[in-house]
Amino acid sequence: MTIRPVRESDAEAIAALWREVFPNNPPWNIPERDIANKLKVQRELFFVAEIEGEIVGTAMAGYDGHRGWAYYVTVSPKRQRQGIGEALMNRVESELKKLGCVKLNLQVRATNRGVIEFYKKLGYKIEDHVSMGKLLE
Repeated sequence: MTIRPVRESDAEAIAALWREVFPNNPPWNIPERDIANKLKVQRELFFVAEIEGEIVGTAMAGYDGHRGWAYYVTVSPKRQRQGIGEALMNRVESELKKLGCVKLNLQVRATNRGVIEFYKKLGYKIEDHVSMGKLLE
């Protein structure tokens, strides 16, 4: 397995993976648009996991000088529980540390117990915050 920065040529495979992993995403999460936008901003914090030429996982991160965020951490269902998600998160954490980031945040849907347990095993803790959002479109 290789963890590497994303390339433009990966976009179609990434979009297909995200649709498979997140079939119930809200309508404003349009994979092609999200990929294109990330390639314009901090593209060096967008990674894929690749096995024998197949993209089997992704991790997108951002850093604003204060905190880091992880998004779209995905692993193909047929490749889960093989260390891919952990390898992706290790890469994200490593790259953010290089930028001076001291705290990484992420959001998980409250109903996704399996993913919550995955992150707990990696040392993440549930914090006492309220997540808020606003659509700007």
